[in-house]
This record gives sequence, C-alpha cells and structure tokens, in this order.
Amino acid sequence: MIRAMLRRLDLLSWLTAALGVVVLGAVLASQYLGGLQPCELCLYQRWPWAAVIVLGGLAAAIRPARRVLVLLAGLVILLGGLLAAYHAGVEYGWFPGFTACTAAISYGSGDASALRDQLLNAPVVRCDVPGFVLFGISMAGYNAILSVVAGLVLLAAAIRSRAA
Repeated sequence: MIRAMLRRLDLLSWLTAALGVVVLGAVLASQYLGGLQPCELCLYQRWPWAAVIVLGGLAAAIRPARRVLVLLAGLVILLGGLLAAYHAGVEYGWFPGFTACTAAISYGSGDASALRDQLLNAPVVRCDVPGFVLFGISMAGYNAILSVVAGLVLLAAAIRSRAA
C-alpha cells in the first residue's frame, strides 16, 4: 500500500504541502502559544518548509511539472535538514554558532524611547542553547531527522514514479 501511495505523485504532492503546514504550524504554536522564542537559525529553518508548502501545492495543481516539483521539494527539504543538523551541532557544541543574537521586538507605539527600552531589555535568544529538548534531542535535531527522512522519501518517490 505504501509503495502504491509513493507512486501516486498527485497524492504525494498534497501530503508534501500538508507536512509543511503541520511542521510550520507546530513551530509557530510552540512560539506563540508555548512561549519558545526562536533563535536566528530557528528562523532560517522555517524557510524550507514554507517553500515546500508552495512546491507541494504547485505540484498538485500543475500536472505536467509534478515530478520535477516533487523532486525539487525533496531537495529543499534535504537542504533544510542539513541546516537543522548544523543547528543541532551548534547546540551540542560540535560546530561554532553565529555571533549575532535575535530577540522579539514590536514597535507599536511609535515612541523612540519605548523602542530603545525594548531593545535594551529584550531577551537574547542564543543559537547554542536549545529552547526545548525531548529524550535528549532538541527541536533542531527532530527537524533534521524529519527533514532527511521526508526529503529522501520524496526524492525516491519522484525518481521511481511516473507523473500521475
């Protein structure tokens, strides 16, 4: 049954877009509902998933280009997995991280002194400190695992199948 599903690129296109929506939804929920502020590398890891949503939707809509778009989505997810693996390596101290820091700032009132106070009191979110760890694996680690597996499945499906 799974082999038959992987040969159906029309179904796989929708599943690809849905996976991107689920991953980005979980990340945004952890940020806005769970209070986990992202670091710079966390924010970069969101872009491949956003691209996968677009590529999956395009693959579902444009039948002649479906195989190429699924292949491209697989490559994008794999590249995102490499970025996530790098981030996990930074968290584990295997690689040096960025020297820049990030923080959540909103400039709603238009008052320069309020902005200055926000900038000075904003929490620094470091890339080398995981915000969440489950079973010894950080969110970046889980993203790396999911991205590599999903990317390889998409690449294999696109290579083996005929455009449905």
